[in-house]
Amino acid sequence: MGAEPRLPAPRTPDPRQAPALRWGVIAPGNIAEGFAAAVASGTRGAVVAAGSRDLERARAFTARHGGGTAYGSYEEVVADPAVDAVYVASPHSHHLEHALLAVEAGKPVLVEKAFTRNAGEARRLLAAAEARGSFVLEAMWSRFLPHYDVVRQAVGSGLLGELVEVSADHGQGLHPDGPERLARPDLAGGALLDLGIYPLSFAAMLLGQVDSVVAAGTLTELGVDASDSVTLTDSAGALARIGTTMRAPTQCRASVVGTLARLEIERTFYQPTTVRLVDRHGHVLDRFDGGLSDGVAGLSFEAAEVARCLAAGVRESPLLPWSQTVRIMELMDEVRRQVGVRYPGE
Repeated sequence: MGAEPRLPAPRTPDPRQAPALRWGVIAPGNIAEGFAAAVASGTRGAVVAAGSRDLERARAFTARHGGGTAYGSYEEVVADPAVDAVYVASPHSHHLEHALLAVEAGKPVLVEKAFTRNAGEARRLLAAAEARGSFVLEAMWSRFLPHYDVVRQAVGSGLLGELVEVSADHGQGLHPDGPERLARPDLAGGALLDLGIYPLSFAAMLLGQVDSVVAAGTLTELGVDASDSVTLTDSAGALARIGTTMRAPTQCRASVVGTLARLEIERTFYQPTTVRLVDRHGHVLDRFDGGLSDGVAGLSFEAAEVARCLAAGVRESPLLPWSQTVRIMELMDEVRRQVGVRYPGE
């Protein structure tokens, strides 16, 4: 009788072992606050500059995060010779414009997810990066966490058998009383690009070539998606069931089911958390506890990935290559088409 199956150990390096980078931040809002704190607490790098259309806002941000240089424009951030890499944290509607500033200045750039409004904009940005030989990465921070590596290895090694189903949900109570940008079509608002990107990217990481997308959703009075339900089918017949809403909090769990065993990823699945390996009879065979004591430290892993890639001289991360970022944008374009969401100017 053979030994019981066990989960693989994560191969994720300690972010503090990555080379130091000096970061410039474009648009210092809420997500940028977390990123700057994670860089300071979890890496050897530092935020040395921040730019906002409101200079006082930039000054307040830099004062909270180490006292770097504050600028009243984004152009000044990308032109600063002290900046090694740029982090774009503006609304989705402006990612292309602001990331292009960095690319055209010859600066590596980490662009918040969703990467752009649509796949066409993603292709335009990556074509510019290719022409300049610039590094670009989508800031889907979960991709770089240790428990995601455990999941990738478990599926890729055949530990679960043949992949049957991936399921994940992400809902938060952010509408109608949450951030205004989520309700605005001109800022590419809605649940999908802000929340649904997490389960969609998780599924895309594990599925093969997606052959079918079936989506349904509900819209707000301004025409952005409040809730979405999506089913993906890949060429091997595996399914992904994805749910997202900005109307209410959901369980925010995920599972990966194979013919031999399944993985259960605890709440909140896209943050450092626990992964359980469960056999066909419901017995827990093994578990990986990926929790971190520091609540913002998870964002340090994406910052460290940029540093490692730059040290290696590559233009894209093997953990989230450009082709997959574009494919995820294509999937979201199709979901929006079926649900009936179109942003101004598309």
